[in-house]
Amino acid sequence: MRLDIDALNAPEALWAADTVYRADLFRDRVALVSGAGSGIGRAVALLFARLGARLVICGRTLEKLDAVADFVRAKGGEVLAVPTNVREPDQVENLFAQAHAHYGRIDCVVNNAGGQFPQHAIDFTPKGWSAVIHNNLTGTWLMMQRAARYWRDQGAASASMLRSICNIVVVTERGMPGVAHTVAARAGIIGASRTVAVEWAPLGIRVNCVAPGLTATEGLRVYPPAAQKEFPLANPMKRPGTPMEIAEAVVYLSAPSGSFITGEVLTVDGGGRLWGELWTAGRPEYYQFS
Repeated sequence: MRLDIDALNAPEALWAADTVYRADLFRDRVALVSGAGSGIGRAVALLFARLGARLVICGRTLEKLDAVADFVRAKGGEVLAVPTNVREPDQVENLFAQAHAHYGRIDCVVNNAGGQFPQHAIDFTPKGWSAVIHNNLTGTWLMMQRAARYWRDQGAASASMLRSICNIVVVTERGMPGVAHTVAARAGIIGASRTVAVEWAPLGIRVNCVAPGLTATEGLRVYPPAAQKEFPLANPMKRPGTPMEIAEAVVYLSAPSGSFITGEVLTVDGGGRLWGELWTAGRPEYYQFS
């Protein structure tokens, strides 16, 4: 399977891609997107900007954030870039403080920041396990909780408020050999999301998750050649999803189209959880077929 990942993820291509949504869908709204410097997070941020949202973007690499911010501004959008390690409570606090000081409101929070490395679970070190758990579970939780406290402190929600949290997770219904650490972390976020969707409903907050399957972002390059050659077997469509396909799912849940949806996981994987195999660290000899 040959993919031109750079072309698929180029900001100009993402900006020009077809979308089903009207151009002013998020006019006067503020969307905060973590991990927005590349991959799915960048695609989500650019789609929000195309639809009229004022952006807050964060990530750990200032250069990547600046590149996205400069592109959005060149297109006439408004964006605030705040370098943030979401694992650090003080940095998360600063992020929300800056966002409120700049815009006076936050309407949607998309938690995309995270990461993992492919490795057989039996070989995980305590440090490697902890790093992925802190990135994908603790970091996402800190962002969720801070968003809820922010909206609680803003007072009662009106019918015109969105107050949406959307967490990017992974498909957990089947095993995903090679990334047991991230599956564990994201499963934790799914469980927490279902619980706080009930707890935070009185605050007018909806909490949902999007679970992408194999997606054609720069992140595919971390997987070994033995895994990459089997990517066409990941789902019955025999192709990866595109960053825009994931971004449109996030917008669906974050916009008024998702106003009666909370505590749910929207799986966007080309049917991969029904049929397909994804060996992120390569297929072990035991599972080879002659």
